[in-house]
Amino acid sequence: MLLVALFLGVMLAVQFRLSRDIERTVPIQRVQRLTTQVASARKERDKFQIRVAGLRDELDAVTTQAGLKPLKEKLIQYRIEAGLIPVTGPGVEVSLNDSNTALQPGQNPNLYVLHDEDVLRVLNELRAAGAEVMAINGERLLSTSEVRCIGPTILVNKVRRVAAPFVITAIGEPDTMISALKMRGGVVDTLQQFWGIQVSVKRLNQVTIPAYRGSRVFTHAREVGGGQ
Repeated sequence: MLLVALFLGVMLAVQFRLSRDIERTVPIQRVQRLTTQVASARKERDKFQIRVAGLRDELDAVTTQAGLKPLKEKLIQYRIEAGLIPVTGPGVEVSLNDSNTALQPGQNPNLYVLHDEDVLRVLNELRAAGAEVMAINGERLLSTSEVRCIGPTILVNKVRRVAAPFVITAIGEPDTMISALKMRGGVVDTLQQFWGIQVSVKRLNQVTIPAYRGSRVFTHAREVGGGQ
């Protein structure tokens, strides 16, 4: 028993020393440092978001004064166009998922999964059919938004990775958007007939799309005549 206890003590001491040495290695220290920086950046972001919300409340209070109703209405419209506030209205929901077709030997599996270009084609068709506001899996899309392929996922607004199934919600005239999507030889017909992509389109009497949650910084764009 004494030998067993001695052996266990040596093993525990070695394990403790190895764990301590691993924690002191450069990669672990770097990860810990980056984790601390990310946490600090998130706290800073949260403070700025609180500050922005406070300034918006002050602005709303100012625009409620007599004679400023037209200005407030314009402000609300600009906020909608900029994606700063949630919006609601009639629209459609388009669900996209990879094909469930059983592949034959020699077939390329990449042809039967969704890519960013497939999602973009659906978005462009909706825009052409009069979609006023759109979102992917709850992520609000702006005029400056981009959809890029990142491995098996797509990157939306440079900050959020989204994997299939992709759910696109759009506010606009439902019948017009549905007709555009389902036209013969159109985007939905092509995805379903050629590649077996699973697509469903639903009419929604009321859909709510959240506000844009990312950040926007204009470094090079300036008002004409407004700066150097």
